Amino acid sequence: MRRITRNVVIAILLVVAGLLALGALPSYLRSGAPYHVVAEPADPGQAVNVTSLSARRYPYVTGAVAAAESGAAGRSDPYWKGPFGLKESFTHSPFDEFSAIRQQHPDAAADGAVFVASNGTRYRAEIVREGET
Repeated sequence: MRRITRNVVIAILLVVAGLLALGALPSYLRSGAPYHVVAEPADPGQAVNVTSLSARRYPYVTGAVAAAESGAAGRSDPYWKGPFGLKESFTHSPFDEFSAIRQQHPDAAADGAVFVASNGTRYRAEIVREGET
């Protein structure tokens, strides 16, 4: 194999490996205490129907509501922020979900929380950092 061809192949492999690392690495970055979406029953009012939210696009909100409906604490899976703000650029977060809900349904958001409804029950969902109340 010619020297220039070998160098081009090595450069391409390095670029591919770097792109794969950027896709996989951020999920392993963890910094500080994790965040959870916590869903608690709330008084009747404006709310987004959870069935209209995709579980793939809104895993934290739908996970918290599903946990609350099953009688558990109503907490989603944890989300850790990454060091230096690197992770937030490459991964999905509960902050992204709340921002999207606030933009699409501004009447169902108030005081840092969003209101969602499922099976006739309205829930107040908010992002809470572990160790804080």
